[in-house]
Amino acid sequence: MRPSIIVHGGAGDIPDELREAHRRGTQRAAEAGWTVLAAGGSALDAVEAAVVVMEDDETFDAGRGAFLNADGQVELDAGCMDGAGLQVGAVASVQFIQNPIRLARTVMEKSEHVLLVGQGAQRFAHKMGFATCDLTDLAVPREFERWQKLLYDRTHSARKSFARASDTVGCVALDRAGHMAAGTSTGGVPNKMPGRVGDVPMVGCGFYADDQYGGASTTGWGESIAKVLLARLALHHLEVLGDPRAAAQAAIAVLEEKVNGLGGVILLAPDGRPGWHYNTPWMAYAYQAGDMAQPTVGQ
Repeated sequence: MRPSIIVHGGAGDIPDELREAHRRGTQRAAEAGWTVLAAGGSALDAVEAAVVVMEDDETFDAGRGAFLNADGQVELDAGCMDGAGLQVGAVASVQFIQNPIRLARTVMEKSEHVLLVGQGAQRFAHKMGFATCDLTDLAVPREFERWQKLLYDRTHSARKSFARASDTVGCVALDRAGHMAAGTSTGGVPNKMPGRVGDVPMVGCGFYADDQYGGASTTGWGESIAKVLLARLALHHLEVLGDPRAAAQAAIAVLEEKVNGLGGVILLAPDGRPGWHYNTPWMAYAYQAGDMAQPTVGQ
């Protein structure tokens, strides 16, 4: 089996001045994951490597650079899935952890649970030896400025926030053994209510992977994505249609028609063919498959 990888860096109305940074960030992430795959590493290792690159890049709404909630704090969500045995791990409303995708994987591998939230997730991270960071390690000046503006914006809503900018990150990878993995990470929506959890850490909504059916990762307005289980929905359409691009388009059509949702999805077929689609003005993505010498960067 030839390896394959696709990543996204958010779907929304990304400002022109930030688009090149999104392109570079997704390219670096795809390269990091591809390096793992090319060396014979697992799909799950590749997904973690790619997502960590974007969590560490303040361009995106994940890890460093994440949006602030209404209290001026950073709360992070992440989830991952190993398609070989349908193993799942996720965390939500985590604070002071720069790479929540690693914590999500640790939940999958070192606990009996699928999802840990808030203080429970924090305690688990401490037990597993995760280093904590300061708010200033996660919150960048751009997001402090955004938060201050939104405090006085009486027209603010979650839908408007996602229409303006959504930088959730995600990755799907296929390794040489034919195993699939997917992962997604986010800081949520700007000025969100403390404790708000969107689609990202919900299996089938923000991510899904199954060696038999493929893998998917989503981005966008989480409340709408969760209502249609967008990641699993995309793989259902892939099974029916057989074409990853057509499957992505069909899933986004349901998102729009059923719940007036906004977002995007990336996916890989079991043979590694990539697909993607979005109904927002822009989505950053990159992919590498087969004999490609370097990633193809979209948008």
